[in-house]
Amino acid sequence: MSEPFTFRADRYPNAPGVYLMKDGEGTILYIGKANNLRNRLRSYFSTAGDGRYHIRFLVDRVRDIDTIVTDTGKEALILENTLIKRHRPRYNINLRDDKTYVSLRIDLREEFPTLEITRRIRRDGARYFGPYASAGAVRQTLKQIYRIFPLRHSPLERCRQRGRPCLYYQIGQCSAPCHGLISPADYRRLVEGALALLDGRGAEIVADLSRQMQQASAEMRFEDAAKLRDRIRAIETTIERQKVAGNRDIDQDVFGLYRDGGQIDLVVLFYRHGQLISQRGFTLDWQLDSEELLASFLRQFYNRELLIPDQILLPFLPEDCETLRDWLQERKGRRVEIAAPQRGERAALVAMAERNAEERAKNRADRRAADQRLLAQTQQQLHLKRLPRRIECFDISTFQGAETVGSMAVIVDGEPARALYRRYRIRSVSGTDDFGSLREVLSRRLQRGLREDDLPDLLLIDGGRGQLSGVVDVLDELGLRQRIDVLGIAKSRVVANARGKAVERSEERFFLPGRKNPVTLRQGSPVLFLLQRLRDEAHRFAIDYHRKLRRKHTLRSSLENIPGVGPTRRKLLLKHFGSLKGIRSATLEELRAVPGLPRNLAETVFRHFHD
Repeated sequence: MSEPFTFRADRYPNAPGVYLMKDGEGTILYIGKANNLRNRLRSYFSTAGDGRYHIRFLVDRVRDIDTIVTDTGKEALILENTLIKRHRPRYNINLRDDKTYVSLRIDLREEFPTLEITRRIRRDGARYFGPYASAGAVRQTLKQIYRIFPLRHSPLERCRQRGRPCLYYQIGQCSAPCHGLISPADYRRLVEGALALLDGRGAEIVADLSRQMQQASAEMRFEDAAKLRDRIRAIETTIERQKVAGNRDIDQDVFGLYRDGGQIDLVVLFYRHGQLISQRGFTLDWQLDSEELLASFLRQFYNRELLIPDQILLPFLPEDCETLRDWLQERKGRRVEIAAPQRGERAALVAMAERNAEERAKNRADRRAADQRLLAQTQQQLHLKRLPRRIECFDISTFQGAETVGSMAVIVDGEPARALYRRYRIRSVSGTDDFGSLREVLSRRLQRGLREDDLPDLLLIDGGRGQLSGVVDVLDELGLRQRIDVLGIAKSRVVANARGKAVERSEERFFLPGRKNPVTLRQGSPVLFLLQRLRDEAHRFAIDYHRKLRRKHTLRSSLENIPGVGPTRRKLLLKHFGSLKGIRSATLEELRAVPGLPRNLAETVFRHFHD
């Protein structure tokens, strides 16, 4: 065991920078930043001893500290974010949900602008709205907008290749600018209405549309008046569902925090022009102070492709708030306010966020207790040796022996752990051999688990006795028979009568090593549902990966066989036509019209698919 760490303040500079705390093996435990490294580290190792339990919890494990000096505190903040992403220290927050935030983008410089879903925020002159917590939420918003303001859905070039307007035009959710069925001026009014609705100015739109409806009625254009009437009703219904709670003039992100021992629940409410458009919750394992947590969380949270609001409301101000504010203002390009309100409407918003965080923690505790009861039932009903806290299910997918893949789906403490899912390309098996493929996947997974001391409690295999015996052989070879339970799940069988008509469906059967008869669980059993869900998830995960590889192989082989079509021109063709099917069905004139594609090569592509 290495010697305890002795802190000497004179070894560290009075300058801004980043510090890296390491254990005896040189593994980085924690990365932090400070405007004054010596003072910051002294707060951890003061002679009187820091009375905070969470600080002692960390420093007792520290055996060395490295520092990197920077010119400014802002540079230290940026460097800290970079190092955390690279090293992923055990005691730092590591937010890995970059793909969960989507926004709406519209470029008003286009002749016929439209709203598009994006996950990247750029300074490109376009307008962005969001963030939305899920793609489903933003699609619902788009569906609502298209019904009121029928903007185009697809790229103009693709739509103009069609002989007639698309289905969206037929159902009234597109105005078909691609076929000249609306003037640029009228289309621009639709765009302005959509932007006003996203900005929370629904009342202004209703007043303007009401004037247009009355004018159309006075001119006896009753069909146009009826369309305007329906649009007004749709907007009024939308406005009723959107409760205004924040500041109408600015965008606000409101944070609430609730601590329960070593776990912290944090909720972010996204207010845009006074409307709560979405929220996001996080559950974090954190052993240090709440102040340090909030500072670290904000730095990582806004160090992504995310719209930075005009105002950030917090339950308390984190350390080094000025540096954080300067950094956010530089990223946004204009002023950003960070505040911890104590009274008034803004304090009420923070209190709402904190109530949501507390409710999230309570729900999680109730769910955890229910999950533990379910795991205990699983152990009892299936005669397992240990509580199956971590269950891994494996499945194989192939088609005539081509592109064979394996998948691993995982449940931890009764809940899906999608970050732990894994996909495997089969290397040592050729042809259709599910047994050999399963053996390879399990060997690779368990050998890695032995190296990393990361093994499951239960292996669930999609199959009967044959697959089960193969798994047991692998466990015996690795000496893991006594450390891991294994279970085979066989799909229910349909019993038919003499005419081939299904008359009965058997129950799912579970096979255990050394047990002659399978175990059956009653229909509707929570244990049965848990294991069926895991089996189906592994099956879905394997099939998705297999289909992806097959599509990639088909696409690559089809285009790579065309002389003169390299990676750049393959990308050009796919971008222009949208798919391999589009390229295959394109006429010679359409291929010749592709920008950047030589005329002789267009003829070569056409002959390849049509000769």
